[in-house]
Amino acid sequence: MTGTILVADDDGAIRTVLNQALSRAGFDVRCTSNAATLWNWIDQGEGDLVITDVIMPDENAFELLPRVKRRRPDLPVVVISAQNTFMTAIRASERGAYEYLPKPFDLKELINVVGRALSEPRNRHVEKAPEATEPMPLVGRSAAMQDIYRVLARLMQTDLTVLIHGESGTGKELVARALHDYGKRRKGPFVAINMAAIPKELIEAELFGYEKGAFTGATSRHPGRFEQAEGGTLFLDEIGDMPMEAQTRLLRVLQEGEYTTVGGRSPIRTNVRIVAATNRDLRQWIGQGLFREDLYFRLNVVPLRLPPLRERKEDIGDLARHFFAACEAEGLPPKRLDPDAIAALQAHRWSGNVRELENLIRRLAALYPEDVITAAHIEHELDEAPTASTPASSGGQPSETLQEAVERHLNDYFAEFGASLPPPGLYHRIMRDVEYPLVSAALAATRGNQIKAAELLGVNRNTLRKKIRDLDVRMMRGVR
Repeated sequence: MTGTILVADDDGAIRTVLNQALSRAGFDVRCTSNAATLWNWIDQGEGDLVITDVIMPDENAFELLPRVKRRRPDLPVVVISAQNTFMTAIRASERGAYEYLPKPFDLKELINVVGRALSEPRNRHVEKAPEATEPMPLVGRSAAMQDIYRVLARLMQTDLTVLIHGESGTGKELVARALHDYGKRRKGPFVAINMAAIPKELIEAELFGYEKGAFTGATSRHPGRFEQAEGGTLFLDEIGDMPMEAQTRLLRVLQEGEYTTVGGRSPIRTNVRIVAATNRDLRQWIGQGLFREDLYFRLNVVPLRLPPLRERKEDIGDLARHFFAACEAEGLPPKRLDPDAIAALQAHRWSGNVRELENLIRRLAALYPEDVITAAHIEHELDEAPTASTPASSGGQPSETLQEAVERHLNDYFAEFGASLPPPGLYHRIMRDVEYPLVSAALAATRGNQIKAAELLGVNRNTLRKKIRDLDVRMMRGVR
């Protein structure tokens, strides 16, 4: 690899490291500590690539970049910064930077970026996005979040379909909204639909709309989510809960770019960007015949995995401060965490991820008069907070949620059969395994009172009696 690299950074150690690494890679290197000298070199036509820090003594690189793009539009610029936030990545992208690397960066990765930039055709054009001055939609400086920021920055000016994987509470809809709000479709609508929240028999009507008289109760034409999202972004949350019939219709939309309403005859052309999300392993569901493989590949053009909070605990302090600031903006008194409180937060497992942390911070802001939140406050709230976790095992292993326990049990069950499938009737056997302890626990909690147990479970008393009989639940003395 050959070429001249212009390096601008006010940190002498960074300049030395970059000079040595790039020189060993075969490049000619020129270094400066200020933006003025860098601009003079660029203005005179020197250099084949620029590596610049954002903050320099005389000028911010984001102010310099537009001049560089006007003067030498084909000159690739790599932005490096210790201000490693989502907005830094977005600003670098919208001002035409070739790449953004947060400090500390990997030198091997930097060399690869330089080599790629110098070998690619230099005719890239990036549509300028609106000035990013609003509050950060995503928070975190961990390496895991930096990878996400960089991927999002590359996706902003595309219409590629994105499939977001992540546990509940990791912020999948926030990422989808960021893709929309800072992308080329930001002037269009953002429409979200949660498949798990809609009865399966109504999903097709909700997605594609329906005509008057299409079914009982359809007294007028109703636009679906695709029509509502026209020109913008449609976010399909919990896509794994979509029934097979709707999956088939969605596949046609992705393949042909058109759909028909329920009860309609004429196809309707659509122009929306699809962002889907799931907390399930769709590949496993494909093997079980619950999700279409061809649809999966159509949705999984760009896979994006959001890490659970336990994999990015270094972000907890930033997230807590962000949520406290939001509470203060809503009229609650200001709060801050002492170091031991942050350590206590980082020691927690966070089964509910960022959503669980946000709820805790809001509780702390509302209920405690102290200005400084201590570890004692944190531990008290975490001890008092209701949880779906099972008790920790005697071996000291972390507790798991009910969903995780069921998934683990099912995975072990399927593993017993190897490549073959279990015998039919799995759904009813699993439901029996779940319902028996549930009904038993409700009866025990209400001392055998079936009326109270039915209220506790949210079912009719006759339904409960049928369950007791069908499941052969052993009754305690004094049952009423």
